[in-house]
Order: sequence, then structure tokens, then C-alpha cells
Amino acid sequence: MPQRTAEQRLLLEQINQIADGLGQTFAPFCEVVVHDLLEPEQSILAIHNNLSGRAVGEPTTEIGQARITDPDFPQILTNYANQFADGRQAKSTSIGIKDSSGRYIAALCMNVDLTLFRSLQVAMGQFVQTATEGPRETLDPAGTDAIRARIDEFAARLATTPRSLKTEDRRALLGELKASGLLDVRRAMETVAAHLGVSRASVYSYAR
Repeated sequence: MPQRTAEQRLLLEQINQIADGLGQTFAPFCEVVVHDLLEPEQSILAIHNNLSGRAVGEPTTEIGQARITDPDFPQILTNYANQFADGRQAKSTSIGIKDSSGRYIAALCMNVDLTLFRSLQVAMGQFVQTATEGPRETLDPAGTDAIRARIDEFAARLATTPRSLKTEDRRALLGELKASGLLDVRRAMETVAAHLGVSRASVYSYAR
């Protein structure tokens, strides 16, 4: 076993704590592995939420070897395509850890199993699919899109959001909507109230 400085030992201990927390947070979809790059032949120091079937003491990966030989190798690689030994598709992120001398001493790696998410993606795609032919219908009363667009435009002029408008601004907004005839649209007050996040009673008071 190579001699480690107190700094290196502390870094490895803290990285393992972070890995444990990440593994518990993203279980059961994400495997989190700590590699000790000071011992590349048996670099896996800890493996949380094991999805790959590997074990503590197994050697480092190609990325780990690259970091060991090249201190200028990218410290963070995110969301790259990967694959478990049984063929399951994965998305991986690898973070290299350096000590104060600039030497890579460890890596924190996360491997997300995409199997369930791919299945959900297919299912959701099928669920939201609509027929290309058939009757055209809208459940939104005519003109409500125009009301919401005018509210958004008004808020944008004030560099804010509709729900953050102050009372005096809401009164001015209702004045503009009334002047443009948009308050005559069916369910106009209900639409304004929903978009501003206030009650209909409040909207009626602003419109007085």
C-alpha cells in the first residue's frame, strides 16, 4: 500500500462520505463509485448502490488510468454514454480529485441506469401522441390566450413576472385589458385571476 499524506487520507475519507450521500439520494437508479488512483490495480475504494456488479478492490477504468498518467486530463466529464457489463445503457459522470500538489489521487464516478427512464420515455411518447386526423376542438375559451399573452407582455415591460406584479401594477394592467376589450371575453376574470395567482374577487377590485 502506498504511503499517503494526511491530506490525501482526509480527501479520500471525505469523498467517500459524499459518495455515500449521493448513492442514498439517487438510489436505486445511480451507482456511485470512489476510485483510489494511488492504487490503480485495486482502485475501487467504495461502491454505493452497486448496479455494475463490480466489487471493492477491482482496478481502475481507462479514464482513471488517463488521469494517473496525465495531470492535465479533464477534471470533470459529465453525462457521457456508458454501458454496464450486462448491456444496460448508462449515463456516467466522472470527477477527478487532486491534492494540493495538483496530482490526481481519486475519482468520484456516478453511473445512472437508463433502463427504466428509456421505458418511461417510450411509454410517455405513446401516451401524449394524438391522432393526426380527426375533429379539431379546443377546451380553452376563445380569447383567453390573448389575455395571457397581454399579461405576460405587461409584466415583461416591468421586468417582472405576472405573479410578482404589485397592486398598482395590477390595476394598470386591468385598465389596459379593459381598454382593449379583452375583459369582455368569456371567463376573462377567471383567466386573469389564474394567471396572476390571485382570487377573482381581487381581480374585480383591480378593475374598478
